[in-house]
Amino acid sequence: MQSALPKVLHKIAGRPLLAHVIEAARSLKPERIYVVHGHGSAEVRAAFGDIAVEWVEQARRLGTGHALMQALPRVPRAATVLVLNGDVPLVRSEMLRKLVRAAGRGIAIATSDLSDPAGYGRVVRDAKGSVQRIVEHKDAKPAERAIREWYAGFLAGNASRLAGWVAKVANRNAQREYYLTDVIGIAAASGAKVSAVKATDPREVAGVNSREELAILERAYQNAQAKRLLASGVALADLWRVDVRGELTCDHDVAIDVNCVFEGRVRLGDRVKIGPNCVLRDVTIAPDTEVLAFSLLEHAEVGARCRIGPYARLRPGVTLAEDVHIGNFVEVKASRIGAGSKANHLAYIGDAEVGARVNVGAGTITCNYDGAAKHRTVIEDDCFIGSDATLVAPVRIAKGSYIGAGSTISKDTPPGQLTVARARQVSIPRWAPPRKKSAGRE
Repeated sequence: MQSALPKVLHKIAGRPLLAHVIEAARSLKPERIYVVHGHGSAEVRAAFGDIAVEWVEQARRLGTGHALMQALPRVPRAATVLVLNGDVPLVRSEMLRKLVRAAGRGIAIATSDLSDPAGYGRVVRDAKGSVQRIVEHKDAKPAERAIREWYAGFLAGNASRLAGWVAKVANRNAQREYYLTDVIGIAAASGAKVSAVKATDPREVAGVNSREELAILERAYQNAQAKRLLASGVALADLWRVDVRGELTCDHDVAIDVNCVFEGRVRLGDRVKIGPNCVLRDVTIAPDTEVLAFSLLEHAEVGARCRIGPYARLRPGVTLAEDVHIGNFVEVKASRIGAGSKANHLAYIGDAEVGARVNVGAGTITCNYDGAAKHRTVIEDDCFIGSDATLVAPVRIAKGSYIGAGSTISKDTPPGQLTVARARQVSIPRWAPPRKKSAGRE
């Protein structure tokens, strides 16, 4: 990976590789989940906080078979054990259920076919097609390297029988490691049935060992999400140019343009339109709202029939009622804006309560921070805030107030009146601009 970050903490769809694997394991509702960790263990455990798994340290990294040896003593002997790899993020619960069912009293492994399985362990079968053993690429003979079926690293079996088989694993190989793959040959030699569950899509069982492989699986994941959205009726401009890094729920007739990113939990109501190059993070948008190009919305609730952008930003804590317009280069933070209100150009609204039918002129800002604490601005219904106004919080703009352009308002205003607070314009007739000194030697 050419990175100081432990491999399983690299991300697919905004979440660590290991998080995807744990989620797949949880879908089976297991009694326990064990995570065997070695390299970068402190970082890995810190990244997952209080997640409900049991951590097993592999202090000496002596191979995959050795890793299983560390965990098995903690596993109830009668349990069915499912072994997964922390760097295989796209595995589906259906595959895992098939593995568990196929194991029975024997052992089941996941396999797949590749035109070029270089680097992977090959599945060696006998003349009848029964699985006999797995041979690692480095130890394989030329005829074995020609095999296209490879072992995907997942297996299932009874804990007691696995413990007996893994105890017989030796490290007589090119890497001097205890291979988990040797368990398959040992089980077959003992007369146990070895079942192979073949993945139809190799990407489902593909691991990540390079930045390129990470990028390929990211696109595979996102393309699958895009197809899901299309199947549910969402209109995507390009199924290869959308990123879902969380949970995206769309109602009827939603349209999403190119290069949009959805993070956390996002819900889009009926007929919502998202323009190109937008980022939405933990956002709920009501029906018939349009978000125009290059807008960033975070932790916000947007009402029906709103118009956001282009180049707008909604920061955390924003709630917009219906028919609100937030225009180009307008930033809103920790504020509620009432129905029919508009801030169409170049404004900052922070820590504010804005009523209905308010017009906020271009260049208007709420001065919400005094260097030590945040203060709120209240703008009541039917106010008109002239361009380039500065509202110094805490302050209340009473219902129906008009604020003259260029005013600095630091006191509450009376309702229904025009308030102007700016210096008187003065022209100086004999004023001359300063001139640069002529260049000369000193």
